[in-house]
Amino acid sequence: SPGAVTEHFTLNFTITNLMFTTDLQTPNSRKFRSTEKTMKHYLDSLLQKSSIGPHFAGCKGTGFRSGRHRDDTEVDAVCSYKDNASLARFDREKLYQELSTMTNNVTKLGHYSLDRSSLYVDG
Repeated sequence: SPGAVTEHFTLNFTITNLMFTTDLQTPNSRKFRSTEKTMKHYLDSLLQKSSIGPHFAGCKGTGFRSGRHRDDTEVDAVCSYKDNASLARFDREKLYQELSTMTNNVTKLGHYSLDRSSLYVDG
């Protein structure tokens, strides 16, 4: 839409049933690409159902890191939305609450299990 500016926000969370391996740190590895594609699928479908849904432009996994425990993988994603006058100010707390609810209290994302205390939304 005219006058819309693309804005970005980051999402971070920890998956507790995806063992971190070094190929997850390599952006052109098969494992990175397939995991990033799966994350994009899950995140995009959640965010399309959220309050920013009509303005949502997509997410991209930017990195995977080793978590605190052997089976944990920390996920970093950058998501975009079109900001314009019809969108109320981006409310990261509201989005956090919506994502928390949609992930079963930050425990499930598709076939992944999440660390309940790991979700972070940064506007």
